[in-house]
Amino acid sequence: MEEMRINKYLASLGIASRREVDKMIEEGAIKVNGEKAAPGIKVSDKDEIYIRGKKIEKNTEKKVYYILNKPLEVLSSSKDDRGRKTVVDLIKCKERIFPIGRLDYNTSGLIILTNDGELFNRIIHPKAEIFKEYYAKVFGEIKEENAELLRKGVELDDGMTLPANVKILRRERGKTELLVAIREGRNRQVRRMLDKINHPVITLRREKIGDLSLGNLKLGEYRELTNEEVNYLYSL
Repeated sequence: MEEMRINKYLASLGIASRREVDKMIEEGAIKVNGEKAAPGIKVSDKDEIYIRGKKIEKNTEKKVYYILNKPLEVLSSSKDDRGRKTVVDLIKCKERIFPIGRLDYNTSGLIILTNDGELFNRIIHPKAEIFKEYYAKVFGEIKEENAELLRKGVELDDGMTLPANVKILRRERGKTELLVAIREGRNRQVRRMLDKINHPVITLRREKIGDLSLGNLKLGEYRELTNEEVNYLYSL
């Protein structure tokens, strides 16, 4: 394997996400050839890499892919220093897996977990622009002009959002149910977009990533992706 940045290299081996690798480097937990790893260092298969004293071997595990219906109050991470439940805790498998992207602590729904670093990098890459669809129930009956604001893009504290797909499902008794599809991955983005038009979220659930949907999975349930679904994700 040619040289690449250490966070990308370890992600490609299924060790952890790039973000988690960067955090471990900051903590001084990673050594390369006997020296503490510096952010952005480039490595290859020829380098000896240790994480918390354990040597990293080239990954020979088979690639696995899961879709999970994440319950509320479960973290979208591989582990938690405070002992809170994570999405990885919900899946029984021998491989070291990690989630692709994140869902808020108080958001439920579709999340993909894998040990395939290449697929991880493809899906989270900013150029991917894969639509992710959310079901939301909010306070207030959303007027069409406010729904149109979401469709055109709204100004958040980290910049203007890309146009969203919005479908109003029902308005009644001071609440609105709707579908919102976005192709960005900013922190708490859908919640912040709805706050911006003064309709705070009551319930938020991710229903789809591209054409991949939850189907009949109940909260906390998961299944392996089919070969066709994996190929579809790679095609994105």
